[in-house]
Amino acid sequence: MRILFVCLGNICRSPAAEAVARVRLEGCDVDSAGTSGWHEGEPPYPPMIRAAGSRGVPMTGLYARKAIADDFHRFDLILAMDDANMTAMEELRPAGNTTELRRLTDFVEGTVSEVPDPYYSRDFNGALDLIEAGIAGLGHWLTQR
Repeated sequence: MRILFVCLGNICRSPAAEAVARVRLEGCDVDSAGTSGWHEGEPPYPPMIRAAGSRGVPMTGLYARKAIADDFHRFDLILAMDDANMTAMEELRPAGNTTELRRLTDFVEGTVSEVPDPYYSRDFNGALDLIEAGIAGLGHWLTQR
């Protein structure tokens, strides 16, 4: 299964999700991207690197990139962090493409609808809690397919 995680700038939430998935999911090819190109080529945001590292999740070797239409052909599943990311990805989707596009929080029990952006909220651990719960739920979903 090829999975793409998407957030706004690709420096906090989506690279953290990619890093968690690399550690927690076996047999998946994962990547991350942003709906904006503001931070293209930059490594993840240092406070997120530290928060993830304190949980044993390395974020080394990751660099921001902008999501492109071809991602809909390269990945089997695209997981957005919030509604704005969902909308941006739907606008990028090539006509007729049927790649599954969902929120990571679709795999979290309860009524959580998005992973809030810690770049603004400064709650890196709260974002990681939701990301880890989403990856755990995703892993369960993948084994049930």
